[in-house]
Amino acid sequence: MTENGRLPYRLREPFLAKTELALFRTLTEMMGSRYVISPKVALSDVFYIVRPNENVHFFNKIFRKHIDFLLCDLKTMKPSFGVEMVKPIAKNGAREADKFMEELFTDAGIPLVHIPTSESYDSADVISLFQIAVTKVGKTTPLHLVSTNDNVPQCPICGKMMVLRINRNGSTSGKTYYGCIDSPRCRGVVAIG
Repeated sequence: MTENGRLPYRLREPFLAKTELALFRTLTEMMGSRYVISPKVALSDVFYIVRPNENVHFFNKIFRKHIDFLLCDLKTMKPSFGVEMVKPIAKNGAREADKFMEELFTDAGIPLVHIPTSESYDSADVISLFQIAVTKVGKTTPLHLVSTNDNVPQCPICGKMMVLRINRNGSTSGKTYYGCIDSPRCRGVVAIG
């Protein structure tokens, strides 16, 4: 609390910039009866990190980042499209952040539509950008359909999540294994390989 007894927060205005609001209105006119259009959705609300204790360095790639618009199925709220407003591309090609977003959504099997920032939008142009995005994703297999072993084992003793550990002593020094997150209270261990 501040001196006057009020919290030190104020409403950020405007919530959507002029260009974002223009695109939101265009998307609503085009698809409002088919999709829920959510602006500024945090990437961490859409994606999670597989084996988080082993992939900590990937956390910063999505932490405090958002997708400009997420179009979700009206009945299931399953994400159907991501829409990212992009600045005009420089001579040296797409920005690293744009490339990462493209890979992230493509791997999940969700078309990511890149729409150049503008004060107004033509529906026919926006539709063609949606078609391009659908075509790109159609050529890949979403990761949730690929057979992978992404699960961290549960502790065989207490059932809690296990974390990747490295042996420090003895003949197995330097080799990795899964140990209970509640170690040393719980001695649960799962060998790797």
